[in-house]
Parts: sequence; C-alpha cells; structure tokens
Amino acid sequence: MACSAFPGPAACEAKLKFRRVFKGSSPEFIEISVRDDSDLASYEIRQLEEDPGASPFQVGAPLRSKMFELAAELKHFEGQDLEVHRRIAYLGEKTLHWECGTEVHETKFNYTMNPAASQLLQIFEGLTRQQEDADLISRRMKYDRLGVNDALLQFESDLNRSLLPEPKRLLPMLEQIAADAKFVDIARQRSRTLAERIRHQG
Repeated sequence: MACSAFPGPAACEAKLKFRRVFKGSSPEFIEISVRDDSDLASYEIRQLEEDPGASPFQVGAPLRSKMFELAAELKHFEGQDLEVHRRIAYLGEKTLHWECGTEVHETKFNYTMNPAASQLLQIFEGLTRQQEDADLISRRMKYDRLGVNDALLQFESDLNRSLLPEPKRLLPMLEQIAADAKFVDIARQRSRTLAERIRHQG
C-alpha cells in the first residue's frame, strides 16, 4: 500500500535513500537520504576507511517532489530488478531504498537502462557532485584562500555541464566570497559572475 502524498491520519513520513559503494573509486561511499515532508536531508561522502557520519544539507520541495514521483513510477522499488543484465564494467553497487512507516523496499544494481531509475540516479549523483563542490569551496575558504578560485572553477565546470540540480544552494557562499577582500580579486569576480548567472537561471 503506497503512502499518501497528502497529510492526514493515515499519512506517513516517506524517506528515499540512495547509496553507492565502489571500492577503489573516489569517493568510495556515497549515501543521500531525503524526506518527502522536509527540506532537511542528509549526505555522507567519503572513503570506506574514513569514519562514517552523515551531515545535513537542504533539498528543495520541487526537486524532492520529482524524486518521489520517479520512485512511485518504480513502485517504490518493490520487486524491481533494475539491473541491465549485460556484460558491462563494474561501476559500483547502487542501492535505491524507500520506506514509509513499516513499509520498506529497496533494489540494488550496477547499471540500469530503466528511464525512471536513470533519471533518479542522475538527480542523486547531481546532488552528490553539488555537495562535493560546496564542501571543497568551504574548505578552501577556511584553509586555503588562494585555492578558492580553483574550487570555483570546478563548480563552474559542473554548472556548465548542467550536472547540479540546485546550484542556488551555493549562493550564500558565492556572495560571501564576492564581498570579502581577503580573497583574491579573480575569485571574488568569478563568484560575482557565477552568482549573477545562477540568479538569472532561477
């Protein structure tokens, strides 16, 4: 029985989770969890030998709605075999997990050609890339001011390739760099340009 999208006595708090484990890659472990009733989500991006621990981040309602629609198309992963079943390079074990109250379903695969699953995977991978960019810029702002511009270039490259689902999440960081004279001029100018571009897109 599917969870109702509308509030009411029988409604439950649905959660959607993506995990990818790929030993030898960077990162080796990714896990992102979103809820249908809150912008508050969590992410964990690390190497397998690093200490586990999720961190909070935000995912907006329109994107979450799309993600849960795709999960519904996939029957919330109940009995879904998404694997392509062809000889293909190993790309890491991916898990899509859905829970609503006591109802829990998940499916695992290496590679899929299912359109809804591919689209959902693309969103999760985009959120991962976006958070990696945000974390890199944040670290450089704290510990390597001269390296901020290189981090911004990485973010700009991902933006140019339309890989990031919600680039507006980085606007406060870009505005902080643009306004702070302790960062080099080229980084401040790049931040202004990127922020203006994102505002116009949004």
